[in-house]
Amino acid sequence: MTITADGARAASGLRVGELRPSQLLHTYGVGAVADLPNLSVMILGLDEWELEKAAIVPEERLLAAVRSKVGAQVQNLRMPPYTPEDSNDFTGAWSRIGVPVAVFPGWLRCTDNRCNRLAPADSGLFHLLPNSVAPDQTRFVHSCRETGRKRPTAVPARFVSACPAGHVDDFPWMYFVHRGAPHGADHTLKLVERGTTGEAANIFVECSCDVNARSMAEAIGTRSEQVLPACRGRHPHLGTFEPCTEQTRTMALGATNGWFAMQLRVFSIPHAENPVDSAVAEQWAGLQVVAQLPRETARLVLPTQVMWPQLERFGADEVLDAIARRQAENQPSGAEDTDALDIAGPEWLAFIGSPQSHPDFSVSNEPVPVAHRSWLSQVRLVKRLREVSALYGFSRIDAPEWGSATSGGEALEENRAPLSSSAPIWLPCAETRGEGIFLRFDEKRVAAWEQDPNVIRRTRTLMKAHENWCAQRRTDAEWPGIRYVLLHTFSHVLIREFALECGYGASGIGERIYARSGADPMAGILLYTAAPDSEGTLGGLVSLGGQHRLGTLIDQALEAARLCGSDPLCADHDPVAHGRLHGAACHACLFAAETSCERGNHFLDRELLVETFSGRAGGFFTA
Repeated sequence: MTITADGARAASGLRVGELRPSQLLHTYGVGAVADLPNLSVMILGLDEWELEKAAIVPEERLLAAVRSKVGAQVQNLRMPPYTPEDSNDFTGAWSRIGVPVAVFPGWLRCTDNRCNRLAPADSGLFHLLPNSVAPDQTRFVHSCRETGRKRPTAVPARFVSACPAGHVDDFPWMYFVHRGAPHGADHTLKLVERGTTGEAANIFVECSCDVNARSMAEAIGTRSEQVLPACRGRHPHLGTFEPCTEQTRTMALGATNGWFAMQLRVFSIPHAENPVDSAVAEQWAGLQVVAQLPRETARLVLPTQVMWPQLERFGADEVLDAIARRQAENQPSGAEDTDALDIAGPEWLAFIGSPQSHPDFSVSNEPVPVAHRSWLSQVRLVKRLREVSALYGFSRIDAPEWGSATSGGEALEENRAPLSSSAPIWLPCAETRGEGIFLRFDEKRVAAWEQDPNVIRRTRTLMKAHENWCAQRRTDAEWPGIRYVLLHTFSHVLIREFALECGYGASGIGERIYARSGADPMAGILLYTAAPDSEGTLGGLVSLGGQHRLGTLIDQALEAARLCGSDPLCADHDPVAHGRLHGAACHACLFAAETSCERGNHFLDRELLVETFSGRAGGFFTA
């Protein structure tokens, strides 16, 4: 994905780097700082994006879910603007199509050790040198020692200030070094390192006046509240300020807590058994105009529509026949379907229902391993899978405490930062394709296990820990239920075991937990891997679902869960005393990468699976 500089805040139309579409949701979304080799830029708000080359992604279930988050005014989901590059023309129109960015932080430091000048990028002291052939090498230079391209590079200042309400700002360098006292406009600053470790205690801010140099160590930690001003409520990606009562905190540029995405994700599931009927149902919002035309006219108009590339493989006649069938059945559009608000339900029904084979969803039966038929009722190999993710906000400092992705991705959103200055009419999304294995637990066995006195006792302990955790954070997050903790824990032990066999790293294997009690119970997990490539992945994960391999892998995973390298501390961990959302779980046994876990490594407990070092009963696989 090409990034271009915003004309109002940087050089107009200047291409400065590339990102993949998925990175613009997961790592470098709106409001995030992208750290390029010589530049640091912030992705600007949706108001600045050019949508001419931003393709609309028809995914009505996801659209309905994001509308419940940010409002009914959202009209569609779009991919980031893109056009194929021309390797023979580095300055062609394609090079000016991308995501707008602005230089951030706004202060730069000269890298010449004899200079170390610290000043705003727009002060006139620094000059931007573009590079059309290698745009990621675009840089600022300072004319302190050399001339031309030999001038020393000016790099972004190492620190910024931020607050938990989602605001971020340039570090108040002048205020800090002068200790809040008034100062003249003619003062000049230097940022000097007096040691070799690079730690904050060895970094000093110096002023041309007679004020004493000040160590950056004074601006970090609890002392920062006494030396930093109140938050100005700045949103650099929007160019706005708003009232804020939070205290600013010093943050290192590029810190992992500088930006946390708030997303919703769904799997694309067929709308009908016939592939062409399913495709027409998916594109129905745009096809309704075609449906009102006479057939011969519709045949001519159809290839001119924006959704035609997704339908072309079926041919115009088959598409028109499918449109006629849909009209005859008088089916509602996806946007009007109330089931679209339930992310988990339709996916669960698609996974447990009849085997299907569609371009974006292919599920087949696999015999359940003989040794596990007492608790495992269904194994499905998901050979093709498409996941669509939408970004609807972000936070800073504190990560949103995510709920289950299958329950709508609920998060604690009081500090959600906006993506645009007004209510957005569209949201950015990305799609990935891959494969997976779906395992369905026997509902009677799970329900009976939930009534075990030892399980009830453990449930009370975990629920009390959950209450303490919520009290500490002054929130009322929902307890997901003990069956969710069981399935989530089982998912993590399998991820670790699968990663040793399938060729994908553990961080590349994701999970979806389907856990629900009541009238329409669910008890199952999906382990999957996906990639932004249009062809998806290579089948290494699906191959593990065969009955002759899966049973052995499950046995090995459960055996490994019995003992942790941190036992007995891990097995005897008291979640109530520490106010944690996990029981017997730690980095040595269950914790997974944040790209894998849908709950941030919360709601895990080996004790619910097997007998651990603690010796307490109640494990699902020890009954």
